[in-house]
Amino acid sequence: MKKLILLLVLPLFAVLQINAQTNQPAPAAPVNPNAPVAKWDKIVNDFGEIAYNVPKTAEFNLTNAGKEPLIISSARASCGCTNLKYSQEPILPGKTSVVSATYNAASQGIFTKTVTVTTNADPNPVVLLIKGTVLPNPAAAPAPAPAPAPATAPK
Repeated sequence: MKKLILLLVLPLFAVLQINAQTNQPAPAAPVNPNAPVAKWDKIVNDFGEIAYNVPKTAEFNLTNAGKEPLIISSARASCGCTNLKYSQEPILPGKTSVVSATYNAASQGIFTKTVTVTTNADPNPVVLLIKGTVLPNPAAAPAPAPAPAPATAPK
């Protein structure tokens, strides 16, 4: 009876051991001590209240705190209402570059827009945020209600 139990338990341990070996995490890639390091001065720019149809620009400063050139491979706005400008040139170690996002403010109300920036410093992109409130269009103020017609006396 002991041999039978041993024969049943032994394969179970073998399966568990094989499964444990296959679920080991992959070894971490060696870290490059000279790699570029992206340091942002801010991630969020709150415009507060802005005038209707008056574009507003946010500037995000990106500094390369690493030892190799930092390259912005892409920058994408969440909608066509935001125009982007950024350097296509590598950012040398210790130098700073600006990513600017201009919101056109053509729609009144609260807005939140994102700018997704991908660099060679990190495989995960950085998401920058611009937000605020566009005030109502003063030219579109409702017309005053017409004055009521005077009451006529019955004849």
